[in-house]
Amino acid sequence: MLLPILLVLASGMAHAVWSMFTKRSVNKGVFLWSIMMIPSVLLLPVLVAELWRHPLSWGAYGLLLLSVILQGLYSWLLSKTYELGDLSQIYPIMRGTSTLLVPLIGVAFLHETLTAFGWLGILCMIAGFFLLSGMGRGSGKKDARPQNLKPFLLALCVGLCTTCYVFVDKLNLENVSPLALLEVTNIGFVAGLTPLVLTSGALRQEWRTNRSTIFLGAILNPGSYLLFLFAMQQAPMAHISPLREIGTVFATFLGVLILKEQQGLKRILSSIVVFSGILLIGMLG
Repeated sequence: MLLPILLVLASGMAHAVWSMFTKRSVNKGVFLWSIMMIPSVLLLPVLVAELWRHPLSWGAYGLLLLSVILQGLYSWLLSKTYELGDLSQIYPIMRGTSTLLVPLIGVAFLHETLTAFGWLGILCMIAGFFLLSGMGRGSGKKDARPQNLKPFLLALCVGLCTTCYVFVDKLNLENVSPLALLEVTNIGFVAGLTPLVLTSGALRQEWRTNRSTIFLGAILNPGSYLLFLFAMQQAPMAHISPLREIGTVFATFLGVLILKEQQGLKRILSSIVVFSGILLIGMLG
């Protein structure tokens, strides 16, 4: 069990770092498209060769198509969220939403139960989300609250999308290898941002400004998910998914210490509360 744990922790760290690079970029959508286009080109022969040697059923192809659609929606929502919100605010919400929603859906619709620790984890996450949303802040400006709330709501949508594609990809791993599935998700991610890239005219400027971080992000972005896919092959998803969210704390520290975002102490404490809730639900819930 040690290897999948290490893979998941490395996945969470890598995800937080490339997210910081995205927040520092000039055009978030163009940057995300660039770092995903590189591995998409490199891994395309892997996908084609595997599907050529091992054709799938129509149902399996349908699941792959669903993954493409979800990744396209995810990439578009992600770019908009990074445009509007601070990394230290939105990242814990994006990464924690699925852990919050899945047990609540299970209790409400599937007649499942939570332990006392599970409900404590739910309360921790709700409290952390409330602090990060900015809804509890007083302000003399009438439009301050909606401005704070918009990135928060977008981050919730990203988290919901992540919940959906992780479940779909768990099913897809029964039909294709992690590398082939990674290419499928890459294609969906790139497709979702291509219209934005074509209309922005900012591709050349982004490469001139952030060439080195684009290449590094091209390794960390798909690499983080590939590590998670390998981990899912070796251990139950319910056991390892919560550990990946250590990235919530790491990304918050990056946002506060490197990007110099405001409300540093409050957001660090909030991210720790969210991560504690994730661990309680995942390990003891």
